Amino acid sequence: MIRSAVAGNIELAELDLVNRQIIFVIAGFAVVLITAAIDYHLWSSISNLLYWGMFLLLGVLSVVGAALFGSARWFDTGIILIQPSELAKIVIILALADFFTRHQARIGELIWVSRSFLLAMGIVFWILVQPNLSTSIVILVIWFAMLWASGLRFKHLVLFAGAGVVVPIAGFPFLADYQKLRIINFIFPDPNARHGDIYNIQQALITIGSGGWFGKGYQHGSQVQLRFLKVRHSDFIFSAMAEEFGFVGTALVMILLLFVIYRCLRAARFSRDTYGALICYGVATLLAFQAIVNIGVNLNLVPATGLTLPFVSYGGSAMLSLLLGIGLVESVILRHKSLEF
Repeated sequence: MIRSAVAGNIELAELDLVNRQIIFVIAGFAVVLITAAIDYHLWSSISNLLYWGMFLLLGVLSVVGAALFGSARWFDTGIILIQPSELAKIVIILALADFFTRHQARIGELIWVSRSFLLAMGIVFWILVQPNLSTSIVILVIWFAMLWASGLRFKHLVLFAGAGVVVPIAGFPFLADYQKLRIINFIFPDPNARHGDIYNIQQALITIGSGGWFGKGYQHGSQVQLRFLKVRHSDFIFSAMAEEFGFVGTALVMILLLFVIYRCLRAARFSRDTYGALICYGVATLLAFQAIVNIGVNLNLVPATGLTLPFVSYGGSAMLSLLLGIGLVESVILRHKSLEF
């Protein structure tokens, strides 16, 4: 799909995105095998080191990061761009899994719930500074899902539900201008607009609709090949798939993603301990939330974000981080019961 999305675009072709992604995928499978071979309990012993290392890395990034598209999210190595916030998603899963495992008996106390929130906010703060609101929301969703799996009390759930309504409204004035525009254009779209702030969403809907049931065929989508659809190799690759493979093709991709998520949840159920189960729940939440939001953006069901479609969109940092998460789940399921001799 990346090859089809960048076809005919000289600027993107010069970046050799297809071969780069192939390299990232091969490296990612190596990461899966290596991570699966390592006993996942090792990460518990170094979770604090990983957390503070990521905290410092994101802090340095806010000072020296390569500023692209209005935000400092990448380290520019001269060869590739590295996005630490993608790896931060996995680090926070490991850190929270360790925290909730060690303090599971105290999760019923609000003070320990608050401590877990502050733990997540230590990473979220630096990501918000970039600014990168979408990744910050992903990490907070992971925190809440793992907190829920750890035994969150109903009275605290009601409290968080109220905060979930108040905080977004109170925080709106502090968002970056482009973030405010995305929300405003989503809530109050201009039906007569043909360009500008809602152009990408309009083209995405046209692209999806033109695919019909079975699509126009690989590399035969007019919206994609004539480049009306923008950011089609990353944020809007779902729309590109819909035009070329139709409803049936995109439904198959969604079923495959659901199968991977189900297997992560199954690994959590069979885990021999709470720590392993929470790792699997965290990875499942990450995959599910990113997939739902990315597809929702393409269908104009949620405001535009920068979240990519797991395993499909272009992005080396995202691919390696997600496959690292899969490796962790593999490690858990490989050790779901004690060895018998």
